[in-house]
Parts: sequence; structure tokens; C-alpha cells
Amino acid sequence: MSINIWHPFTQHGLGEPIPEIARAEGAALYKADGTRIIDAISSWWVQTHGHCHPKIVSAIQEQSAKLDQMIFAGWTHEPARELAAGLSDFLPESLDHIFFSDSGSTAVEVALKMALGYWHNRGDARQKILVMEHSYHGDTIGAMSVGARGVFNQAYAPLLFDVGTIAFPDAGSEQKMLDQLEAYCRNKDHPPAALIVEPLILGAGGMKVYSPEILKQMAAICRAYDVLFIADEVMTGWGRTGTVFACEQAGIEPDILCMAKGLTGGVIPLAVTAATDALYQAHFSKDRAQMFFHSSSFTANPIACAAANANLQIWRDEPVQGRIDDIIASHQNFTQRLMHKENVSGLRQCGTILAFEIDDNAGDYMSELGPQLLGFFRDYNILLRPLGNTVYIMPPYCIGREDMESIYTVVEEAIDHFHSN
Repeated sequence: MSINIWHPFTQHGLGEPIPEIARAEGAALYKADGTRIIDAISSWWVQTHGHCHPKIVSAIQEQSAKLDQMIFAGWTHEPARELAAGLSDFLPESLDHIFFSDSGSTAVEVALKMALGYWHNRGDARQKILVMEHSYHGDTIGAMSVGARGVFNQAYAPLLFDVGTIAFPDAGSEQKMLDQLEAYCRNKDHPPAALIVEPLILGAGGMKVYSPEILKQMAAICRAYDVLFIADEVMTGWGRTGTVFACEQAGIEPDILCMAKGLTGGVIPLAVTAATDALYQAHFSKDRAQMFFHSSSFTANPIACAAANANLQIWRDEPVQGRIDDIIASHQNFTQRLMHKENVSGLRQCGTILAFEIDDNAGDYMSELGPQLLGFFRDYNILLRPLGNTVYIMPPYCIGREDMESIYTVVEEAIDHFHSN
């Protein structure tokens, strides 16, 4: 019997090539024959400081020889305690309780369960979760339920729970969305439990961008009506939008914040759901039935925590913000080169993320152009993975100017190629 690998988000029936990577360093991936590939999407949005950063590699090596794994239910260890303390340098003071898990999807599941458990333990029957149109929060059942209904989850519709959906705040429709949110929140007969959003930019939904002011107003409405506000910063956290967390740009402090991906520098899986004391106290009791019922075998894995601690130290010791600012400026300059391309629309930037559509104003994940673009970039040794006809660039912060220019040049060639074809 032969065993075959089933790759995520891959239609094997199309017979597309699947390159094999042998090693990585900085902003580059290398095949066994030495072919260098520029990682223009941070290996699916996770890499921040670059591949195989020596400080993170060293932390993993040292920790794996000391304590590799242990149960975290009723036990603890020093790397987790260090990480909890270290996160206080980056999180707002109100988020003073953290719960470990192992992926972005599970961080969201934890947040949803925390929110529902909060109201349940208070004796308030709030169960409705509010979500934003086009959102994506992961691929587990709860995370899919609070994401947009469509091609990502249509086969699993019977498993998903009902949510309340507010419109995405496109230019000119911001007030409509805010009115929808307030209408949900002021419903005294069926008040919602929480609103969950991707702050400032929706990732898999098409890299759709909205303003910090709108985010601030959304949080204010939730606060006014005592609705929990959940910020899914799994993708936006750790510098992607220009600040460590996107919520900083709106000057808001969510009730719950989810982080993963860049938490370990994108090297090893680890997630955190940070919550206020009010959420914690709702589960704090002498009644064992009111404890928070969630865990996974690898909760707060010591090796992953050590990697995260190294990541925090890099943020403290190295000019990470300066590198982020350089990417932001570079994208802004490249935007000027794209403005007059006839088949480019929807040019937008959010921090280190630049996105646009080719041929159509509306991003379409199932566009036939997507696989063609993917193949084009692959042939030029650039790792870019368009969301249908939506092209986005999201490099690791260590990337050099020469590699950035290589990305831009190939992107321009793709735009011109598919315009003439």
C-alpha cells in the first residue's frame, strides 16, 4: 500500500506541481538543487522575522533538550510563565489573563467558548454571535460558523450554528454597517453575546480593508450595550498592519484577543487567547462545573513557548518596527507604479500588506485566474498565492530591497501578461 499526502486547500485533481523545499533562510526558500524562491507571503502569513532566525532556532534547541512536553492541566512550567509575563509588554493592561492553545482556529474556538461561558455562568442566556460579512476565522466548526458562508464551508453547512451578520463597511456604507450592529446590540429580547472581527483587514475574505475609526466605533457600540468584543488578531497581530496589534491603531482594548501565527515568529504552532479579568472571574468558582472546559494535548508546549519568548526578545532587541516601516514605504512606492495599469483595480494597503484585483473589481476566490497566477509566480521562483484574482504581497520583515524589487517586477510582468492574454 502506498500512502499519499493530502495537501490543504489543494485540488489534486488538477495535477498542479507541488514543489519540494529542502531548507529556508531569511526571506527565501531553497529546493534541493539550490533554486532560491522568494517567500512573498511569509509562508502563509506566519513568518515575521524570517526563516530559521538563529535566536528562535537556538531557543528551540535548548528547550527541547530540557523539557519537551508536559500536561498543562493543573501543572505549569517556566517557559509558559515567562511568556505570560512577557506578553504584558505588548498587550493592553486590561487583557491580563491568557489561555494557551495551538492554532489560530483553536484560539478562536477558545474565544467563542469563553464568551458563551461568561454569559452562561452569569445566568444570562446570551448565545448569539455577531460576525462581519466576508470574514474568515478558521476551519474548525466554531471558527467556520463565525466565518462567511460560501465555498469554504458549504459542504459542512449542517454543522454550523446561526450567527448575526453585519455588512462589510465598504466606502459609503460604513454608517449602514454601524446601524446594523447597533440594531443587533440593542435588542433587549435577544441581546447578542459577542461580536468577533478581524481588525482593519479581512484576510482570506479577499484582503478587504477598513479604517481604524470604523473599528473604534464598532467597539464603542459593543461597549455601550454590554456586548463582548472579540478581536481575531491571528493574522493581523505581530506587526502585519504596521503596529504590533491592529487594535492599537483604533485605540481600543477588546474583551478577548486571539493571536497565533507570528507569536513564535511563525516557526512553530502556538496560540493565545487573551481575556479580561471579567471573563476569568465568570469562570472562577468553587463549583467545578463552572471551570473553563477546553484544552488540547499540546497546550502551552514548552518548546513552542520558548520559541515565542525568543520572538518577544527579538521585538525588544532588534529594529523590527523599522523593518516594518521600510516595507510600508516600499509598498507605497510600488502602488504608484500600478495605479495606471488598466487591468488592476482595488489597490489597497494595510501596513505590510498590499493587495489588488486583476481584471475584475470584485475579488473571486474561485476565479480561474487564481491557479494561472499561482503557476506564473511559481515559474519565476516567487511564492505568491493569490486569493482567486486578488493578488497580495505580505513578506517577512527581514526582506531586502533587492528581493522586494524582484517581487514587484514579477507582479508587474504577471499583470501585463494576463492583460494581453
